[in-house]
Amino acid sequence: MISNTAPVRVNLFKQSMMRNRIRTSKRAFGLLVIAFIVAANAFGAAIDPSVQQIIVSVAADWNASTGKLQLFEKTNGAWKAAEPAIPVLYGKNGLVWGRGVLGTDEPGTHKQEHDGRAPAGVFKIGTIYTYDPALPSGAKYPFHTVGAGDAWVDDITSPDYNKHVVIPDPANPPPWFEKQKMRHGDSAYRWLVEIRHNSDPPAPNAGSAIFFHIRRGPARKTAGCTTMAEDDLVKLIRWLRADKHPHYALLPRAEYEAKWKAWGLPSPQEAAAVMP
Repeated sequence: MISNTAPVRVNLFKQSMMRNRIRTSKRAFGLLVIAFIVAANAFGAAIDPSVQQIIVSVAADWNASTGKLQLFEKTNGAWKAAEPAIPVLYGKNGLVWGRGVLGTDEPGTHKQEHDGRAPAGVFKIGTIYTYDPALPSGAKYPFHTVGAGDAWVDDITSPDYNKHVVIPDPANPPPWFEKQKMRHGDSAYRWLVEIRHNSDPPAPNAGSAIFFHIRRGPARKTAGCTTMAEDDLVKLIRWLRADKHPHYALLPRAEYEAKWKAWGLPSPQEAAAVMP
C-alpha cells in the first residue's frame, strides 16, 4: 500500500512557508509606511510660503537666557537680513519647546505656566498692545490701545486662559484682575508684541502671555518673553507688516542647525550674525 502522507506533509510545509513570507512582507510594508510617515513629518513641515517676514533668534543651548535676534525678509524667494542683529534676553531658566506653528509635536519637555522658560519653535506674530493711542511713526500693523479694563488671563483654570479680555467695569474689578491687568504704568510694557505661543487654541497650563517687550535692564532675564532695548523694539514694530505674515523662530543652535532647511528658515550662513 502506498502512503499519501509524504505529499501532504510537503504541501503543508509549502503553505507554512508561504504564510511566513506573507507575514514578513506585511511587516516590511508596515515598517516602510511608518518610515514614510516619519520622513514626511520631518521634511514636509515648513512655514507657509505666504510668510515673507521672519524674526530669527538663536540661543547657545536650552539653558541660555541671552542671545541675538535679527529681522529677515523674503526677496525673490530668498531670505535677506533687513536689520543688523541685536542682543535679546529670554526666560531666566532658558528655553523649552512651545506650542506654535512648528515645534509643538517635538519630543522632550514643553512649556508650562510659571516655568521661567521662553517657548522655542516657530510662532505667528499677533496684535501689538500699547499704552499709546498710536504706534510709532512709520508703523503699519494691527494694534490695540490698552485701557483700564484690559487683562491677559494666566489662570490655568479659566476658560479665557492665555487670552486678552476687557472687563466691563474697571472701577469694580473681579478679584483676579489686579494680578492680570495689562496697564501697570510700567515702561517695559509700553509696547507688547504678541508672540502667539499656545494660542490656537490655548491648552491649560501650557504657558501664557508671551511677548516681545522692552527689557528692564541689559542683564534682566524674563519669565518667558523675549526682551530688547527700546530703540530695537521700535525698529521691529516699524518693520512689521501684516500682509507679509510675520513669524518668530526661536531655537537653540543645535536645533536650528538640524531644522532650518526642513522648516524653511534662513540658513545658518544667512543667519550667521545671530549664531552663538
